[in-house]
Amino acid sequence: MTFRFLLVVFLGLWAGTPGSYAAADKPLSVGVLKFGTVNWQLDTVKTHRLAEAAGVSLMVLPLASKNATSVALQAGEVDLIVSDWVWVMRQRAAGAGFVFVPYSHALGALVTAADSGIERVEDLAGKRIGVAGGPVDKSWLLLRGWSEQALGFDIGARTEPVFGAPPLLNEQLRRGDLDAVLTFWPYATRLEAQGYRRLMAVSELLAGLGIEGPLPLVGYVFRERLARERRDDHRAFFDAIAVANQILSSSELEWERLRPIMRAGSDAEFKRLKAGFRAGLPEDLSMNLAGAEALYRLLAKHGGDKLLGRGTRFDPNAFWSFGVR
Repeated sequence: MTFRFLLVVFLGLWAGTPGSYAAADKPLSVGVLKFGTVNWQLDTVKTHRLAEAAGVSLMVLPLASKNATSVALQAGEVDLIVSDWVWVMRQRAAGAGFVFVPYSHALGALVTAADSGIERVEDLAGKRIGVAGGPVDKSWLLLRGWSEQALGFDIGARTEPVFGAPPLLNEQLRRGDLDAVLTFWPYATRLEAQGYRRLMAVSELLAGLGIEGPLPLVGYVFRERLARERRDDHRAFFDAIAVANQILSSSELEWERLRPIMRAGSDAEFKRLKAGFRAGLPEDLSMNLAGAEALYRLLAKHGGDKLLGRGTRFDPNAFWSFGVR
């Protein structure tokens, strides 16, 4: 099934509907990391005018950091951002009514040099591990929790973690200043395309901790009040996203068009990034609540108040459903 066929079907579904092809007067604004993978999805929406076809105007605002996107959302400067639902839980506990819709269940990985001699996680004892983020990075907490359960000791206590930004950690690994890096999926993928070896995927950590099945960690985040006030606009936005995902799942030509903004350093890197993005696309907007709650308990155990803040509890109402509310 080609993306042209999908686009025709989508436009046909809206044909004859009041407001079809006429976007809402006030656009929905999305704050995104300047070079984040969400840009591939939103560029597809923009190029094929999927939002306009659905009846909503869309404005994308590139920002310099994840912190900048969250500040912009909290300040009301943008309507949606991409973030993780753990942050949403913390914000809701503090009185901010944000909600979450899955964007991707692609997860990161622990990567080492092919000739490092490191074959298992326990071989990292005494080594330097680069960790994307800080001491309460969720993947790092999962690795520590998994090691306690599977190996009988906290890997964090037997290694020297180096916390930092993913691009910097990748460069330090290439220079030999680090023995391994635990990083987000696009950066792990780029390393693997350059000949580095995946030691363990975060999805394997989850499975080892008893959490099975796809579990989106990142998604679109927006205010619940705004979603109620502009329900049709939000529904139209996610309808457009669904069509974009279908295009990205099926069209090779679409990926060739996107290649310049992907900043792939080689054909191998381009192919791995494409495959990783496709593998992470959720089938629908539903959430694995049992898995999310189990993960929340693990993160609460290992991250505590530093990650979650005081008084935060698992809140199933953080996951927005257009069919229920």
